[in-house]
Amino acid sequence: MSADVETEAADAEGRAAESGSEGAESEGARQPYGLPGKPLARGPFLFGLVGGLGVLTAIAIAQMVVNSLSTIILVVVAMFLAVGLNPAVEALQRRGLARRGAISIVFAGVVVAFVLFGLAIVPPVGKELADFVAAVPGYLDELSGHPTLRQLDADYQIIPRLAQFVTTTMGPALATGIMGASLVVLDGVFTTVTLLVLMLYFLGSLHTIKAYLLKLVPASRRARTGAISEEILSGIGGYVAGNVLISIIAGVLTWIFLSVAGVRYALALALVVALTDLIPLVGATIGAVVVTGVALLQSVPVGLACAVFFLVYQQIENYLIYPRVMKRSVDVTPAVTVIAALFGGALLGIVGALLAIPVAAAIALIIREVVIPRQARA
Repeated sequence: MSADVETEAADAEGRAAESGSEGAESEGARQPYGLPGKPLARGPFLFGLVGGLGVLTAIAIAQMVVNSLSTIILVVVAMFLAVGLNPAVEALQRRGLARRGAISIVFAGVVVAFVLFGLAIVPPVGKELADFVAAVPGYLDELSGHPTLRQLDADYQIIPRLAQFVTTTMGPALATGIMGASLVVLDGVFTTVTLLVLMLYFLGSLHTIKAYLLKLVPASRRARTGAISEEILSGIGGYVAGNVLISIIAGVLTWIFLSVAGVRYALALALVVALTDLIPLVGATIGAVVVTGVALLQSVPVGLACAVFFLVYQQIENYLIYPRVMKRSVDVTPAVTVIAALFGGALLGIVGALLAIPVAAAIALIIREVVIPRQARA
C-alpha cells in the first residue's frame, strides 16, 4: 500500500515537473531574449544613483532641445504649412485627381510663388545698389568741388584722412559685411529649400502620420480623438488658407494703389505688404511703414497718400475682411487672439506669432469638447 502511494507521489511530481518545464518553454517562447531576473536591491545608494542619472538625463535632453531649436522650428513650420496646404490638395482630389498629382500641382504653385517673389524683389534691390555704387564717384567730386569743404581740407586735411579711413578701416569692414551678407543669403536659400522639401514629405505622408499617431491612443478613445484631431487640422488648414487670402487681397489692392499713384517698384512693394501681412497684429503695420517710407523718398505728397491709404485699408481689413474670412476657420475671441499672438511672438518670434492663433483655437476646442464635459459629469 505504501509502495502504491509512493509511486503515485512520484508520478505527480513528474507531471508537475513536466508541466513546469512546458510552462518554462512556452514562457521562453514568448520571451525570445530570456526570462527577466530578479529586480536589483532598492538600497539608498541605488536610489540616489538613479535619481542623479535622471537629473543628468533631463539636463542633457534640455540642452539638446536648445541646441536643435532652429531645426525643431523648421520641422514645425513645415508641418504647419503641410497641414495648411492639405485642404487645397483634397479639393483637387475631389475633382478627380490622384493625391500624388494634386500634391505635385500644389507644390509647384508654392515653388512658383517663391520664384516670382524673388524675381520681383531682387532686381529692384540690385538696381538700386548698382545705381548707388555708380553715383558714388559723382558724389565725391561734388564734395571735393564745394568751396567750404575745400577750405576745411586745406586747414585740416579732411580728404586724405577720409581716404585713409576708407582704405584702412571701411574697406575691410565693407568686405567682411559683404561676405557676411552673402553667407546670410546662402543660408536663407538653403533653409527655404529644406523647408520646401520637408513640406513636400509631410504633405505626402500626412494620412500615414495621422494614422500612426492615432495608434498610440487607447482603442476606446481612438474614434473621439480622431474626430477632434480632424477638427483641429481642418481649423489649421482654414486659418492658413484664410491668412493667405487676406494677404493676397492686401497685396493686390496695394499694387493697384501704388501703380495709380506712380510709386516706383509697385509690384515689389506690394509683395512686401502681402508677406508682412501674414504676421498677426504687427505685420500690416510693418508693411505700411516700409512702403510709406519708400514713397516719401520719392515724393512727400505720394508718401502722405500712401499713409492715408494704409490707415483706411487697415480699418477695412480689421473690421470687415478678417472677420468674414476667419469666422469659419478659427473660433477664438479677439482678446484670446491678441494674447496668443503676444505670447507666441515673445517665445518664438515671428514663427511663434504665426502658430499662436491656430494653437489657441486647438486648445479652445479641447477645452470645449473634453475638459468642460468632464467637469460637468464630475
